[in-house]
Amino acid sequence: MKEENIPLIKKWTKSVDKRRRNKFQKGFNIPQRWVFAVMGFLALFIAYAMRVCLSIAITEMVIPQTDNGTKTEEGTCPIDKNDPPKESTVGGTYAWDEETQGIILSSFYWGYVVTHLPGGMLAESFGGKYSLGLGILSTAIFTLVTPVAVEWKGSTALIVLRILMGLGEGTTFPALNAMLAQWTPPEERSKIGSMVFAGAQLGTVFATTLSGLILHYSTMGWPAVFYVFGAIGILWFLIWIFICYNNPSEHPFISEGELKYLQDRLSAHTHKKPPPVPWKHLLTSVPVWALIAAQIGHDWGFFTMVTDLPKYMSDVMKYPIKSNGYLSSLPYLCMWFCSIVTSWLADWMITSNMMSRTNVRKLGTTIASIGPGLFIIGASYSGCDRTNVVVLFTLGMTLMGTFYPGMKVNALDLSPNYSGTLMALVNGIGALTGIITPLIVGALTHNKSLTEWRTVFWIVLVVFIITNIIFIVYASGEVQDWNDPEFLWREKEEKIKKAAGESMNDKFELRGEKS
Repeated sequence: MKEENIPLIKKWTKSVDKRRRNKFQKGFNIPQRWVFAVMGFLALFIAYAMRVCLSIAITEMVIPQTDNGTKTEEGTCPIDKNDPPKESTVGGTYAWDEETQGIILSSFYWGYVVTHLPGGMLAESFGGKYSLGLGILSTAIFTLVTPVAVEWKGSTALIVLRILMGLGEGTTFPALNAMLAQWTPPEERSKIGSMVFAGAQLGTVFATTLSGLILHYSTMGWPAVFYVFGAIGILWFLIWIFICYNNPSEHPFISEGELKYLQDRLSAHTHKKPPPVPWKHLLTSVPVWALIAAQIGHDWGFFTMVTDLPKYMSDVMKYPIKSNGYLSSLPYLCMWFCSIVTSWLADWMITSNMMSRTNVRKLGTTIASIGPGLFIIGASYSGCDRTNVVVLFTLGMTLMGTFYPGMKVNALDLSPNYSGTLMALVNGIGALTGIITPLIVGALTHNKSLTEWRTVFWIVLVVFIITNIIFIVYASGEVQDWNDPEFLWREKEEKIKKAAGESMNDKFELRGEKS
């Protein structure tokens, strides 16, 4: 082939691709950033469903402790005589005490924190499509084999599997954040980001509700929970690899108008090949550490509720498993509604100049910290009044929805270019609380009493208050200087010049000494 023909061939190929894209768009004029948003939402939806289904299933896997159902209000609550009789299941065969259950529930996060940073850096270098997709696929496979593994080696096999699941899911948030930086214009950041991240709440709702129904109706018992959610995870992966792409430029069916719009809106702060991660600037950035503090507060409260609320409803409030699934999911459903409504409100406040981006992030984080903390404490002092407990838990978790237009999208504000690595650092450190909180609950609730659980909830409130104060004082919603490649290149050039100048001075001094 003659070299002079190569440019003509490239031009012709580009023209064919453009015609194919335009032809496709005539029949399917769908904004691809919203297709990505839906699939990203479903990614977190499935990830959290596979993560939290064990919290419901474990209540039927373990041998229940016997009690006469007549403990006082400061102990556990009596069984309601109006509750339907307990359905028989295959569960209740494992003699795991509270501490063992705490280790099992926390073991997921042992693996989860390990793959955050490598997942974020891989997503920034090669795109988040496969680091996200393969992570969820592996989690789905491990979920499917859980019943067989537990039957084989009991709690030891379950702990190992949960660690492996955590390793797979550790790439989820960093990869999604890296892709959000490529697909989300600044004026839609709260809406799209909150929509994607809200998959965590609805995944929790779906998992707890469906798990309760499966355990209530299935003749197979608790193994059916893992088979259902594992299969859903594999189905999501097959759809994901065919319809989603790392960035708009790679997408074969995005419209020319949407491609130009995204390139114009993202070109200022998002670059295809930025310099390597400026670790010194990132690790010494005060707003970054403020964000880490807020993430710790959010995760401490959220993981306590996600992992242990079903146990509280079962062990303390004595809800039957079917009702447990419904009532444990209700707070997260309301949290999802709140996150969607307040994310649109947050973008409107920013674009209309009613409030700065920084103050919007601080306001959302404050509501999501103080509100849930106070309502959770109120629930712990409601004794055995089931209605009050459910209402207060639901109100508290509803307000937690403002975390998403608050601190959860803040990593995209600070550094679109390094959002994957930044999310990996922030979410990875925050996820350490997922290891700690189930262990604390297991250590503090040996007797499954109201007073023991009240201590757990007071700890949540204190953590919320301290981390929120740090965020209010030091957080920022503005793009940081070190996100700009030109800033980093100038800094590097100055260091080279300075080093060269010092080297020349050393030579002159050496010549002077010799003379």
